[in-house]
Order: sequence, then structure tokens, then C-alpha cells
Amino acid sequence: MDTLKFYIDGRWVEPAGTARLGIVDPATEEVFAEIRLGTREDVDRAAAAARRAFAVSSETPVAERLAWLDKIIAGFRSRLPDLAMMMTREMGSPITFATERQATVALYHFEEAARVLAQYRFEEPMGAGIVRREPIGVCGLITPWNWPLNQVASKLAPALAAGCTVVLKPSEIAPLSAMMLAEIVDEAGVPAGVLNLVNGDGPTVGEAIASHPEIDMVSFTGSTAAGIRVAKLAADTVKRVAQELGGKSANIILDDADLDAAVIAGVHACNTNGGQNCQSPTRMLIPRASRDAAFAAARRAIETIRLGDPQDKATTMGPLVSRAQFDKVQELIQSGLDEGATLVAGGPGRPADLNRGFYVRPTVFGDVTPDMRIAREEIFGPVLSIISYDSEDEAIAIANDTPFGLAGFVQSKNPARARKVAERIRAGRVYINGAAFDRSLPFGGYKQSGNGREFGVFGFEEYLEVKAILGATG
Repeated sequence: MDTLKFYIDGRWVEPAGTARLGIVDPATEEVFAEIRLGTREDVDRAAAAARRAFAVSSETPVAERLAWLDKIIAGFRSRLPDLAMMMTREMGSPITFATERQATVALYHFEEAARVLAQYRFEEPMGAGIVRREPIGVCGLITPWNWPLNQVASKLAPALAAGCTVVLKPSEIAPLSAMMLAEIVDEAGVPAGVLNLVNGDGPTVGEAIASHPEIDMVSFTGSTAAGIRVAKLAADTVKRVAQELGGKSANIILDDADLDAAVIAGVHACNTNGGQNCQSPTRMLIPRASRDAAFAAARRAIETIRLGDPQDKATTMGPLVSRAQFDKVQELIQSGLDEGATLVAGGPGRPADLNRGFYVRPTVFGDVTPDMRIAREEIFGPVLSIISYDSEDEAIAIANDTPFGLAGFVQSKNPARARKVAERIRAGRVYINGAAFDRSLPFGGYKQSGNGREFGVFGFEEYLEVKAILGATG
């Protein structure tokens, strides 16, 4: 793979500009690859190729699109170990997690897109005519570094299934797994111009995609601040905007839950992927009387986390993705100390036995109040805030006292009670008692956590327009 080229119109081509960016292995802090940074001219070329290809892809029969997806799935499976290792190198995900979760969940999205496409009714009679659903057009996909392949797949798979064409900008911090996926798409025989990949930063390539007149829709995953910028740029061309943004999810442990088990599971959920997850349950809400027992359980959970070389299969937590992310998390850990939270486990600085890499000590704060920075800001690192409450109503009020609304979590031995609490949480997805991931159910947020949905049929329909044809039959 020539990492210095872009995939445009079915070929790996030389970028218009010459600027380069080193890709840093966050475990060693060493540059191990380079990419070129794209320009608006590169986006123009990619959008033009996608526009030409849309004339073909939009008319491609479902059976042919299913054949593309089947070949992509086969190619993905055959290269899954390589994709996992690439993510370990580019963003520090432990190899076991990268294989079993990062790469495998990305594969699920292509399998789910194929399942939805095979069953989907694009046309139905209604009233005095018919309603058709047609591909929206050229889609700009802007994806983050924390799940560098999963977030690409969750957008690309339904876009291809729907008959759209794509201009993709993966994160410039972790772009290499997405480039490998472009190779897989190319080898699957997907027509030239259906997928185009341009590397680059947000202010240049991302903004060019969001504002481009030849792009009909932009799907963005990232910070709320960047999402606001994307929406403003997209407004001038009145394109559809789908956004999956920040989160500050609450994990309500009710007074009838198995406290020990719930706290331990909540700590591990918060630390998954180094805490670099938008839906991480970073605010743990506990009954005030359970304070000491919860702190003790949290300490025991933290002691089982093994930091180290992400290429070691025994490692359960690797480094954060970059120096900038490391510095941000350290600053927020210090703010927790400065504002008077009780340090239950972890704390500032690197682990004592690691002298290089962007490693952060998994940290738990107790006696956190809802107004503290660590309780309000998305930290995007392994930092948990434990907040005490006195009543169920107060717990729900604290959970909803946030500008975000991506996810929520409820723990209770009474399923009916847990369901009632879940219904009162203002979030797009709520997990009851550690419910497992389901790729068919919609994922997305309320409030400043975004708009639109991904996964399953809801994610598929984001890439379709609705047309009424009056007077038509059948």
C-alpha cells in the first residue's frame, strides 16, 4: 500500500499537494508511516468522480449491490488480522481488542447492510400513488480516530448498499486501516468512483467536503464543536447532515442492583478502548449509602486492568492515541483534584513502569458533584466520575443534566423498574443490565450528541431520499 496516494475514481493517484504527515505509533511515540495531506483540489476530483459514478450506482440492481457487499465481506474476513494490527499500530488498540472488537464490529456493518438491503422494499403503494426511496447521491463521510474502521464501515456499508457514491475522509491521525479497506473495496470490483478516499485534516479536507456543492449529504462523527462547524458549512448548499457527536453517558446503579457486580462492570465499560468511546458510561451514579462499597469495588476493578504493549495479547489497555489526547486527559484529571473530588484510583502521570508511550493511569474519582468539569466535559480517556444520589428522581435528573444525550445505562434487579428509568433518560440508546451490542438497533444521540441514526435499517435510510409519484400504480 502506497500511503502517499489517494484512492480516486478507481485508482491510487498522486495528491495535488505535497504536504506530508507522519503517523505515530502511540505506544512508542515513533513515526512508522507517512501520508499526504489533501487539498480542496483533491476533494474536487473525488467529488467529480463520485458524481459521474452515481449515474451508474444509483441504477445498479439490488442483486449487483449485494454481490459487491458479499465480495467486500469476503475480502474483509481474509484481511481481518492485518486490519486489526494496523489499528494497533495507528491508534494503540490492544491487538486482542482490535481483532475481536475493532475489526470484527466493522465487519458486522457490512453484513448488516447486506441483510437490510436483501429485505428492503424501495417502493410501496400509498394513497393515490406510490412512495419510492432512492439513493440520496454523493455522500461525504468524515470519520474519527477512536474506532477508525468501525466508524468508516458504519457509514460506508449502508451508503454502498443504498446505491450512493462516497467521498471519504478518515482521521488523519489513524487513516491506514481505512486505506486498507479501500483496497478491499477495489478488489471487490466496485465500479470506479463509487468510493473515493482523500486524506487530510478537518480545516482543509473536512471543510471542503462539508461545503462542496457536488456533495448531497455529509455524515460526520467527531466532537460536538467540529459537528457544529460541519453543519454550518453544509447549510449553504442545504445538504443533509447526519452527526454522531460527543457524549457524557450516565450509568445509574439503582439501590436494588448487585452493587459489586454493577460497579465492576461499569468501571470496565468506562475503560474499554482506553476510554476513547463517545458512549462510555463515564458518570456512575450510586446511592449515597453505597459510597464506601462502590469505591472499594471500583479499586478492585482497576487493579485487574493490564496496561502495556498493545501488541501483547495479554494487554487489556494500550496508550491513548496521541500526545494531544494524553495532555487533554492529564489536564482534566488535574482539574478533578483541584475541584475537590476524591481520588479513588489512578491519578495524574504515566504508570510507573512505562517510560514511553501515551499511557494514562485508569482513574476513578468519587464524591464528584455535577458541576465539576470531570462531570460535564467529555474527557475521552480512562476517567470515571462517581456521583452520589439520594433518590431515583434525583438520579434521573443528574443523568439528564448534560448537553449530551448519546447513551445511558441502568442497573437493577427489577427489569420493569429499569425499563421505566430507561424511558426517562434523554438519550438515543439505553443499555439495561449490561445488555450486549446489537448491530441492528439504531445508534445516535439526542441534544448535542447529534442527529440522524446509524446501524441497521435506520442507518440505511439515512442514505435514501423519499419520492412520491402520484397517479402511479403497482
